[in-house]
Amino acid sequence: MISERTKQMTPFIVMDVLERAHEMERRGIHVVHLEVGEPDFDTPQCIKEAACKALDEGHTHYTHSLGMIELREAISDHYYKTYGVSVDPNRIVISSGTSPAMFVMFSALLEKDDQVIISDPHYACYPNFITFVQGKPVTVPVFEEDGFQYRPEAIQEKITHRTKAIFINSPSNPTGNLLSKDRMKAVAAFSLEQGSPYIISDEIYHGLVYEGKEHSILEFTDKAIVFNGFSKLYAMTGLRLGYMIAPKHFIRPIQKVQQNFFISANAMVQVAGIAALEHAGDDIAKMKQIYNDRRQYMIRRLKDMGLGITVEPTGAFYVFANAKQFSNDSYKLAFDILEKAHVGVTPGIDFGKNGEGYLRFSYATSMENIAEGMDRLEKYLT
Repeated sequence: MISERTKQMTPFIVMDVLERAHEMERRGIHVVHLEVGEPDFDTPQCIKEAACKALDEGHTHYTHSLGMIELREAISDHYYKTYGVSVDPNRIVISSGTSPAMFVMFSALLEKDDQVIISDPHYACYPNFITFVQGKPVTVPVFEEDGFQYRPEAIQEKITHRTKAIFINSPSNPTGNLLSKDRMKAVAAFSLEQGSPYIISDEIYHGLVYEGKEHSILEFTDKAIVFNGFSKLYAMTGLRLGYMIAPKHFIRPIQKVQQNFFISANAMVQVAGIAALEHAGDDIAKMKQIYNDRRQYMIRRLKDMGLGITVEPTGAFYVFANAKQFSNDSYKLAFDILEKAHVGVTPGIDFGKNGEGYLRFSYATSMENIAEGMDRLEKYLT
């Protein structure tokens, strides 16, 4: 028999779109991929060279279960230089991507039926991490007119004695929007009282901000857990390197879960992560400029087609556009666009009930692909 928790797990619809697109491509159909949030850039040369050198030097064995101290120290330096916060390297845990870090943390944080507040829309996998360890996601709707930012009073209404954490993601997947400094401070304030919830901050898209400035939750509260990694900013998705920053009393419980289920992150890739933090700055600046050019072009084209973008996204590499004037069934619309226009897009329903009627477009692909995709979409819509 298959376990109930896996039977009840929702699919990641963007992967369903991608896999359908791959079937079409095997039949010779050219598909423009605007559905997947994966950088199209090659991993910077300095990172690849560091990885190859690490292999030659014998970094092919287990590391400390928390990760190499040299990488944890480099991350600590990065948070101090970027946000002005001091993080003890012994509060940092290195993982094989950010997703395992989430699994480890929720395993250590949640008892059965404990609640975690998340926004709606949200990254599609968040509820599954929570429910898999028998927690309960509690959704707070966020709205286009607010740039999909939390309204603190709406969070307050959902807090109960079972609330263990409030989850934030800025810049956000799927919306690409930033949580403003004032609203982040207001969310952080919920953690400052006795017995109050932790703030969990997914900061994986930090560094990919084109207007304004991103803030770490650690600037505003110590009762916080941070997830971050190297996949998005450094174009290292396949190298699988992430990390978390947690309060000191969580580290030993987290370490025990890590030791039992994952042992340690890949040694060679950890060395590459140090190179990313210390030497890839110029490469990142070039990628960011190209992303920003694509962002501005995509927003303009989508608006010209009549898709709604009330607050323009300024981070990550997504545009979450209101398509309700064309259909209130985003799943059906996305697959119709794929079949008829040969453009892969992600239906908003993948990200929660409040995402229904929206489509997510990724500009993590070339300007040529984006232009072709926009031309095909415009023809489809008209």
